[in-house]
Amino acid sequence: MEYVEGAPLRGPLPPEEAVRLSLQIIAALQAAHGKGIVHRDLKPGNILVTPAGVKLLDFGLAKVAQDSELSDSAVTETNAGTILGTAAYMSPEQAEGKQVDARSDIFSFGAVLYEMLSGKRAFTGDSNLSTMSAVLRDEPAPLPMAPEMAQVIKRCLRKTPAQRFQTVAEVRDALEAARGAGPIEKPPSIAVLPFTNMSGDKENEYFSDGLAEEIINALTKIPGLKVAARTSAFAFKGKNDDIRKIGETLGMAHILEGSVRKAGSRVRITAQLIAVADGCHLWSDRYDREMTDIFAVQDEISQAIVDVLKVHLSQPNQPIVRRKTSNLAAYQAYLEGRYQFQHLTAEGVARGIEFFERAIQADPRYAAPHAELAQAYIYLTLYEPTPLREVIPKAMAASERAIRLDPGEAGGYAARGFVLGACEYQWKTAGADFERAVELDPESPTAHYRRGFWNLMPLGRTEEALVEIQCATQLDPLSMLARGVEAWVLAHAGRSEAVPRARSVIELFPASFLRSFLTGGALAAAGAFEEAEASLRDGLQVAPDNAWLMAILSIVQSRRGNQTGVSSIRSRLEELSGTRYIPSATLGVVHVAAGDAGLGYQWLDKALEERSIWTVPLVQWRPVSQALPGPRLDALLRKMNLA
Repeated sequence: MEYVEGAPLRGPLPPEEAVRLSLQIIAALQAAHGKGIVHRDLKPGNILVTPAGVKLLDFGLAKVAQDSELSDSAVTETNAGTILGTAAYMSPEQAEGKQVDARSDIFSFGAVLYEMLSGKRAFTGDSNLSTMSAVLRDEPAPLPMAPEMAQVIKRCLRKTPAQRFQTVAEVRDALEAARGAGPIEKPPSIAVLPFTNMSGDKENEYFSDGLAEEIINALTKIPGLKVAARTSAFAFKGKNDDIRKIGETLGMAHILEGSVRKAGSRVRITAQLIAVADGCHLWSDRYDREMTDIFAVQDEISQAIVDVLKVHLSQPNQPIVRRKTSNLAAYQAYLEGRYQFQHLTAEGVARGIEFFERAIQADPRYAAPHAELAQAYIYLTLYEPTPLREVIPKAMAASERAIRLDPGEAGGYAARGFVLGACEYQWKTAGADFERAVELDPESPTAHYRRGFWNLMPLGRTEEALVEIQCATQLDPLSMLARGVEAWVLAHAGRSEAVPRARSVIELFPASFLRSFLTGGALAAAGAFEEAEASLRDGLQVAPDNAWLMAILSIVQSRRGNQTGVSSIRSRLEELSGTRYIPSATLGVVHVAAGDAGLGYQWLDKALEERSIWTVPLVQWRPVSQALPGPRLDALLRKMNLA
């Protein structure tokens, strides 16, 4: 088969980009229809976005018209009553097993365009049967967009073929007209800044942060409302930046800010909604409540914002979706756990685990802390001398518990996929979990970043991985983790953008173990060894004797011709291994740096048995993979199910 480098189409996309790609899809369909070919399985997965443009794939279900020049005795006509296609994108006549023509592809194109603009499927269901029922019966939820564009989608998705566009040429003309009608209306958007703690008690900091985070979670459930990710919004905590600057940085039209004053069992919350364009206050209010009413306060604020922004809900009276516990102690412990964990420090992760466990003890049926606990167990092994094998069963149990308690939330699937892929090398099963997480929450930066880095990249699907990770950075532009991982993957792919991306991460974020590890690794893989060393040494200032940083630094020292430095690092890690657990993966990398590929292979092989979390990326990391003889590298890849 022809090798085509690119990534499957995925939304949400900026309207202008969606229209540009749509016109290319239409051109491909027009070429096929001109030859009498009906595709019958048009969907995002069969549309590849390449550097040269869109490529339409997989004509395995295509039908050739009887009067086509391509028709011959070898072409088998589908019998009436046979249902072929993908449920979410098939036309009503396809779903009923009727004969189809080019207008069926036009319906499927309408469903694809809807998903390109929204990131969500036009028709959904719990099974193929219920999805096909939705295709036959339902109209998709309206999207905030220019009326001309909405009309194009609406006409493509008419249930009766005669009411649709009759040719793809008509669709093309309508798209061109919609694009020429003026700028496509942007959906309402908002960033919720961390609420200011006015209590004078730093112990209440978690509560004010948690309140803002819960409002973010509630607002993300509102169809048509774009909400800035927590990491990006919270990057402005404690700063007095101008509202317009914040809005422009995050690409948001509105900002919600507020304050919390807590005294005993009472809390006073003030909130104000501000338009970025002119700095005007659109709405403000004050809430004096008993702590027992705090859930109702969050919902009141969220609903007030929705009313002000006049978001067009598919069900106008639909209430805000609330968090899944009514136990105040569990909720507060969960908030504090999130607050601690977000610091991504050794102490923060450990404290986060304590509070997540406390939340579960208060309400065992509260799913969210189970999902957070699963990932926290894994992260802890990066900071504490704990073998990963000891925590994998606990992490897996916590993620599966989260899924059982709330199968409609993305967090449990993103956590389980992380464990299955990064730790157990069950790539196919992990991939299904990540797909489910993205489907349930297409605006989750975590789901996109993990799918890209911990599933697609190990499998060699680097371009697709970049699409997912760059989607995460668009959703959460001030996430150090997403941007650092993007630099790492760009370097892995040999892309020239890797170095400037890594530099921007260093400029934007203070030194930390994770920042230095990601940027140091990316810069080293890209050949910028001097900058890599500077970043790694920044990290070692805040995380002395961190084995992961020392491993990357040993490679950098080797590439800079400083074998004395490599020997010093190897001696230090061997000395530390006498007093604490040192991940075998780091020892393997250091021996590779020292020029002992055989010993490096032995330690990396042992790391696979230990399931050290970063073993897979390190084995595939260019400075290591290029230094290992072919048979040894192949053996490691086979053990990771990546042969």
